[in-house]
Order: sequence, then structure tokens, then C-alpha cells
Amino acid sequence: MKFPQHGESAPRSPILRVRPVSDRAPLRCRPALSRGMLPPCDRSAVVKPLVLVLAFTAALAAARAEKVTLRVGYFPNVTHAQGVIGSQTTRAGRGWFEQRLGPDDVTVQWFAYNAGPSAMEAIFAGSIDLTYVGPNPTLNAYIRSRGEEIRLLAGAAQGGAALVISGDGRIRSPADFRGKRIATPQLGNTQDVAARAWLRQHGLNVTFTGGDAQVVPTANPDQLSLFQQGKVDAVWTVEPWVTRLVNEAGGKVFLEQGDAVTTILVASVKLLRTRPALAEKFRAAHVELTAWLNAHPAEARELVRAGLSAVVRREIPAQLVDDSWRRLRFTDQVAQAQFETLVCEAQSVGFLRDAIALDRLFSGRP
Repeated sequence: MKFPQHGESAPRSPILRVRPVSDRAPLRCRPALSRGMLPPCDRSAVVKPLVLVLAFTAALAAARAEKVTLRVGYFPNVTHAQGVIGSQTTRAGRGWFEQRLGPDDVTVQWFAYNAGPSAMEAIFAGSIDLTYVGPNPTLNAYIRSRGEEIRLLAGAAQGGAALVISGDGRIRSPADFRGKRIATPQLGNTQDVAARAWLRQHGLNVTFTGGDAQVVPTANPDQLSLFQQGKVDAVWTVEPWVTRLVNEAGGKVFLEQGDAVTTILVASVKLLRTRPALAEKFRAAHVELTAWLNAHPAEARELVRAGLSAVVRREIPAQLVDDSWRRLRFTDQVAQAQFETLVCEAQSVGFLRDAIALDRLFSGRP
């Protein structure tokens, strides 16, 4: 109500016009309420907020119940110790990575590959999110996708690769490889490129179909039997196959790659784009695991032995893992300059012809 200001006269009250009772609409009385009854109300005013509350609660419960599945590749080799330990601890129900990613939120699935090119194809196909792999398949995938698919997260291992020859003395110098057959794990993998580049550096012409020496891409398990049968003269491979070729087939290490980058950890760009925090947690867990296995080598070797035994479905001798371990150095560090050298080697033997700058590979960003 507006009160009159000083000097103003009060407004007149409006005249009320009362209709006769007979002119009024008939009264509609609500039924009397018995004791304890509530008066009727507008149901929509209650139902709508209730629906919203229920919907929000259901969405929250679904979000909490949703578990992310992280798919990780690795090779059943000692050079992939972090991946082997990761898969073995997952298999045993005490996953190293799950404990650090959140066991209630993340499921980790592990996929074993024979060599890098296969793992890179799985990245391209969207079958895995991360993988332990060698540097050359990573470079090939990065360049092939024009830098759109692969990012390097960390180093994993150096060394553990070697050229093993027959112990019969037929090969004494690089020139003796002329006319010989050298097995490698897979066409274009890190040891395959290393073998071709080394032979070329020593004056031997090597092509994809032959040349002065023949490089024969062969799966690691088959290399041992072919070497034992004399169907290949040498093998350029990684541990534990180097040690097995020496111990079980009378091989001799002709050349050892003690400082070469053997294994790295890479992720798909899609993972970094859609779940960057999860990718960083996995990288941090990998770094922690690398430090742990260096500080606890005996425990780490036993986990690797158990993990390899589970994959190949036969008991791996502890001595084999111990001997292989001596040729390896586990580190989460890797330098871009090392990869630039690898690009030059690969180009010298016909790979990576359309190389691009490596900055994005090492950026850690999508």
C-alpha cells in the first residue's frame, strides 16, 4: 500500500460492488478431510523435481559404476620387463598399474605381440591404447601417419639386442656374412633395420629380396629351431632369445648393442586426446616400476620369469632370465637425438623415405 506524502490528500477508497447471492456461481465445496489427511496438491509441482532428482542420482551411479578399459601391448621378451611385470601382476590379481590408476575405475588388458609392426597396426586399428615397442616401428608409424597417431611417453630399456652367429667358426669378420642368411624378428622392426644398416655399412648390398646377404624376417620362436637346423647362419634378435641361441644352439655373440634403444612406451593420440590424465597416470606408474625393478632386480626377474612362463605356457628357467638381465639397462629416459640417428640408419636401407620432424612425437601432447 502506498502511503500519502506530506501535503497530499489521501486517495478515495474504491466502491465495492457486491453481487446478489443469486447472481453468484454456485459454490463448489471440497470434501471434508478426515483426521491425518493432507489437502490435495498440484502433483506436477512434486513429480517434476522428483524425476530430476532420480535422473541425477541414476546418472551419478552410472558414472561411478563405469570402468575404463585400458588396452596395452607388449612383447614376451625380457627387454619388455615392465610390460611383462604389468601383465603378470594383473594376471595375479594385484596389478601394478591398476593399483596406481584406481582399481575401482580402470581395467587393464594386456596383449602380447611378436614384434613392433604388429603392435603399431593394432594402434592404428584402435585395438590397443598404449604399447611397449621398439623405436623403429614407432618411427615408421609416426611418419606413416604424418605425426597424427603416435606419441612417445617414456623410455623403457636399452641394450639386450645382439647378432648371434654359429659357433662353428665359419663367420669371423663382417665380410664373411656374404652369401649368408640372417634372421630378424620382423620386417622393419628395430633389429631388422639394425641388421640391414650394419651389413650395408660393411660393404654388403642388402635388398628386401636378397643381395650379398639375405635378411630373413622370422618370428622369434622360429629363429631358434631354424638356427639349430642350420637353415639360418646368424640371428639378430633380443633377450631372452640371444641367451637361448647361445645356451641351447651353440651360438656365439658376434656383436652386442649395449647402448641401443631397445624398448620405449608409446600411446595413441586418441588416448592423449580423450583421457590425458589417465595416460599421464600410466606413464608415472611406468616410471615408478622402472625405478622399482632397478632397485629390486631379484624380485623383478622372478616376476618376469613367471610372466614369460604364463605366455609361452612352459616353465622358463630362472637362469635364462638372469643371464639375459646382464645385457640390459632399464631406464625411462630417451633422447630425441637417438631417434634422429635411427631415422638416418633406416633411410640408408630403404625405410622412412618420407621422414618428418620428430618434435610432435616427443611432445607428449595430442
